[in-house]
Amino acid sequence: MDIVEGYVERIVYRNSDNGYTVLSVSCDGDEITCVGTFQYINEGEYVVLEGNFTTHASYGEQLSVQKYEIKVPEDEQAVVRYLGSGAIKGVGPALADRIVRRFKDDTFRIIEEEPERLAEVKGISKRMAIEIASQLEEKKDMRKAMIFLQQYGISMSLAVKIYNNYGQEMYRIIKENPYKLADDISGVGFKIADEIAEKAGISRDSDFRIKSAIQYVLSAAGANGHACLPVEELRKMSSELLILQDIDMDKYLMDMQLDKRIIIKKKEDADGNVQQMVYGSNYYYTELNIASMMSELNIRDNIPKERILKKLSGIENTTGIELDELQRQAVIEAVNSGIMIITGGPGTGKTTTINTIIKMFEAEGMEIMLAAPTGRAAKRMTEATGTPAQTIHRMLELNGVPDESNSAGMRFEKNEQNPLEADAVIIDEMSMVDMFLMHALLKAVSVGTRLILVGDVNQLPSVGPGNVLKDIISSNMFNVVMLTKIFRQEHQSDIVLNAHKINGGESISLSNNSKDFLFVRRPEANQVIAATLTLVKDKLPKYVGADIKEVQVLTPMRKGVLGVENLNVVLQQYLNPKDDAKREHETNSGLFREGDKVMQIKNNYQMEWELRTSRGVVYEHGVGVFNGDTGVIKTINTYMENMEIEFDDGKYVVYSFKQLDELELAYAVTIHKSQGSEYPAVVLPLLVGPRLLMNRNLLYTAVTRAKKCVTIVGSSEAVEEMIQNVNEQKRYSGLSDRLREIGEM
Repeated sequence: MDIVEGYVERIVYRNSDNGYTVLSVSCDGDEITCVGTFQYINEGEYVVLEGNFTTHASYGEQLSVQKYEIKVPEDEQAVVRYLGSGAIKGVGPALADRIVRRFKDDTFRIIEEEPERLAEVKGISKRMAIEIASQLEEKKDMRKAMIFLQQYGISMSLAVKIYNNYGQEMYRIIKENPYKLADDISGVGFKIADEIAEKAGISRDSDFRIKSAIQYVLSAAGANGHACLPVEELRKMSSELLILQDIDMDKYLMDMQLDKRIIIKKKEDADGNVQQMVYGSNYYYTELNIASMMSELNIRDNIPKERILKKLSGIENTTGIELDELQRQAVIEAVNSGIMIITGGPGTGKTTTINTIIKMFEAEGMEIMLAAPTGRAAKRMTEATGTPAQTIHRMLELNGVPDESNSAGMRFEKNEQNPLEADAVIIDEMSMVDMFLMHALLKAVSVGTRLILVGDVNQLPSVGPGNVLKDIISSNMFNVVMLTKIFRQEHQSDIVLNAHKINGGESISLSNNSKDFLFVRRPEANQVIAATLTLVKDKLPKYVGADIKEVQVLTPMRKGVLGVENLNVVLQQYLNPKDDAKREHETNSGLFREGDKVMQIKNNYQMEWELRTSRGVVYEHGVGVFNGDTGVIKTINTYMENMEIEFDDGKYVVYSFKQLDELELAYAVTIHKSQGSEYPAVVLPLLVGPRLLMNRNLLYTAVTRAKKCVTIVGSSEAVEEMIQNVNEQKRYSGLSDRLREIGEM
C-alpha cells in the first residue's frame, strides 16, 4: 500500500450520488492526483490516504485510494489553510489569516465553544460569527452521520438523502423505526429498510415492519401497472414477503385505513362477483380526481348536425377526402362533445379523421394543440397531420423540481392555475397514457376546452399504472366512436390485414406470398438467433431502405435464450463489435460501447437535455427522459465517469456512470417497451414461451409496430398459439367505477 499525506488542494471532480471523487493533494511540494470514494471531504483539509498508484491511459499516474483519514488541523498554518479554502462560506484566505492571528491554536475551540468572540476580528459581525460556527458544526455533524449510517450498510448517496431529510432526528428514526425511510425517502423500499431494521435489532413482527410490507406490496403492484390489488392477493403477497405465520392482516389493514394510508373499495366484475380492492391512498384519489375532472369537462354543445355536415362537405370537396359513416360521426361528436374518444386498429382511418377534425376546428378559428406520450409518437403525429405535435410532458411544461405530493414525481408548469391556452386538445396513442400522466393532463385542461382522445384499445396498456383508455371506454360515460372499416388502398399492406386478423382471432398465412409480412421457419433457438442476425445486419436494411439501427428486434420476454437480455449481448457483438477506436464501460448489468443503441428504462423527470444545431450550438434545453426513449451512445468519458446519448428525437443527455442503471441495450426490446414507436422493419423471434406472455394482445401490438415489413422467425405453431391465447395479463384498476360513480351523482 502506498501512503500519501497532505492538504487537499483542489476537488477536480465529484459525483454527488456515489461520492466518487478526483482530487489533487499537496504532498512535500508535489501535487498528486487521487481517485476514490470519499464520504465527505473539502478543499483545505489535511488527509492521510492509503492505496495503490496506477497509470491511467489519458491522465497519467494517480493514487487509487482504498482507505483514508481526515485529520483535524493542528498547527496554525493548517487551520488558516482549512478555513481559507472555501470550505466555510464567506471566509477567504485573508479573513482566515486574521482569525488565526487573533486566536492562534485556540481557534477551533473558540469557534465551537465561544463563537460570538469571532466578532473581535475585523470584518466579522456577530451574525457572521454564528454562521461560521454553524457551518463548521454542520460539517462535523454530516461527517459523524456518514460514519454512523455506514455501519448499517447504507451507501453514501442514500446516507446524504437520509441526513438532509431528518438531520439529527435520523439517529432516533434508525434505532426506533427505520421503515419510516421507505415512506419518506425516494429510492428506499421495504427491502432496504428491512435490512437496516435487522441491523438495528428491530423485531420481525414489529407493527412498523408489517405495515411497511403492505405498503411495499402496493407500491410494487403500481410498478407492474396495477392501481390496486384484491385484498386476498395483497394478504398472500405481504405474508410471503414478511415470512411470518398467523398475521392478523385485517387489523393492520384497518389501522392503515384509519391512518389514511390505504383505501378499500368494493368492485363488481362482469359476472356479478364482488371483491374488495385495496389502493394506496394516492392511487385511489388520483383515479377519483380523474373521474371528477373528466365529468366537469364533458359538456355537451348543441351545434346542429346539418350545419356541421355542411362544413364537412366543404372540407371533403376541398381536400378530396371521403369519410365513411363512422368517421363522419366522429367529426360530429368532436364538434359537439367536451370529451370524445376515437379508437380503432391500423388502417381504419384514425389519422384521416383527426385531420378532418383539425380542419373543422381551424375553420372556426380555434386554437388547437396536438400531443402524444412519446417523442416518436409525437413526431409521427406531426408528419401525419401537418400540424406541430409535441410530447404530453413538453406540452405541460415539465419542471425538473419533483412534486413531493405526487407519487409519480412529476411537476408541470401547466396546471389548474396555469392551464393550456387551447380551444381543443387532441391526444394520440392514448393506450400508452398512465393514470398519473392523465391526471396531470386533465389539471391543465380548462372547462370549455374540447379534449379528443385517440388510440387503439386493443394495444397493450400503459407501462405505468392504470388502464386509462380501456377504463374510459368501458365506463360508457363518454362519446366513443370505434372505427372498424379497413380502407383498402392499392398495394394494401398485409401488415394491416394480418393485424386485424390476429385481433379477431383468425389464423394468418405464413406462406411468404407477401411483400411486407414474412416468415422464416427455424425450429431451434440458436437457429432463430442466427437468422435474426442475418436479417438485421444484411437483408432488411436494404429491403426497406433503412439504417441497421432502425431495424428493431421485438420479443415477448426479458429472460431466456430469445429474451431481451441475451439477444442484446449477441446483437451488440455482431452489430457494434469491440473496436480500439470505441471507448466502453462495463457495469454490473452489462457492457456499454460507443455507438450502441440504448433505451431509457424508467421515467426520470429531473434529467437535463439539450437540443443542438448541426454545428453543436445549443438552442433549447429542458428536463425529462422517459421510459422507452431510445438513442445512441455518442461518447464515453471514463475520467469524468459519464456518457453522452443522442436520443431519437434529437435530445442530447449526459449520464453519470452512477445513472447507467436507467439504461439498457436496445438492439432488442420487449414488445411492451415498443409501444408508441414505429419502425421501418420489425423482426419477431418466436418459439415457445410463458403462456401469460405469449398472447394475442402482445402479437397484435408487435405486428402494428412495423411500417414497411414484419418478419417472424421461429415456429408457426407459436404464432398460432399466440393468436388463440386471449389470456392477457390481468391489470387491476378502478377508473371505470369512479367514472360511473361520479357520472351517476
